[in-house]
Amino acid sequence: MDRKQLCIANVQYKKPTQNESKRANGLLRYLTYREGRDEAARQKAGRERWTDHGLGGTVTEIARSCEALKSQHVLLFSLVYNVNPDLMAMVPPAQREQFVRELTEQTTETFFEARGIDTGVEWAYVVHHRLTDNPQSPGQHNPHTHVVLPGTFFNDDLGDRAPLYFTQNKSVNHIGLLHDLTEQQVADQMERYVGPDWDARCDVLFANREQQKRVVSDTPDSWLDDIDMPLWYGVRQTDERTSAAGYYTLEKDEVVFRPLFAGLNHEEAELLARLMRLDADHGLESFKRTAATVEQMTKPERAAFFNELRGINLDIQTPSRTQDWDIDR
Repeated sequence: MDRKQLCIANVQYKKPTQNESKRANGLLRYLTYREGRDEAARQKAGRERWTDHGLGGTVTEIARSCEALKSQHVLLFSLVYNVNPDLMAMVPPAQREQFVRELTEQTTETFFEARGIDTGVEWAYVVHHRLTDNPQSPGQHNPHTHVVLPGTFFNDDLGDRAPLYFTQNKSVNHIGLLHDLTEQQVADQMERYVGPDWDARCDVLFANREQQKRVVSDTPDSWLDDIDMPLWYGVRQTDERTSAAGYYTLEKDEVVFRPLFAGLNHEEAELLARLMRLDADHGLESFKRTAATVEQMTKPERAAFFNELRGINLDIQTPSRTQDWDIDR
């Protein structure tokens, strides 16, 4: 797997101006009370939202610390550690928060050590649990962390505080260093949490998805109404255990997938894809209604529905997975 796909580590900052200070307070409130743009925080009684490493554990404390420790140009820095959801799907659900906490703490401390800031930097972070809104695979668990840092650090050589910088140029590239350390930390943790074969398992997942895209080499199954856009019904593997059935389109010469039926096992997804290709003249809207009906079915009703599909001659092949990894061995 391309190491650049393991994790996103973004850095932004707020200036010490009146307007930016208001935005910084808004950011801190957002990080405290939200999981994402559309979801409130799932706080638990007796549990602090923030993990304090010297900067504070509440909006008020962190804002006060950032104001006291600002530099001439920076009020606060904000970092995001966001592991690829395809990787997080391989980590047992009960261990995912621990995974992102370990990633955040180990990478942040190692980053400052690598920069020679051995006195440390005050910081705090919060864990968010959101679901992805990626149109191709919406609803994947996407735990990630937001880190807040002040604009200065204590420089032991000076015996005073000095501005904290995230330089990115040919001679000094702190952002590149942060990315490299993050990627290495994710790889190390994946080996411990998932196993030494995690990388090969990812390659199988991505190879299967590429194989499934080849459905677009066939004649289109139908066309979007009033739009000169062809559709191919097929499947896309979501993770090692589940797949989705839906349709492929070409958008700006890129093959993209839009799920209609999600959270299925691989066989169920393929049965539905074959059914849609067989009944392609029914139209996309008809399949959307069918998807809504299946979504509302009880477990016994779903089992009966797929048993009925197994009894139908769906002798239409769709590009499938090249192989499966025995994840239970």
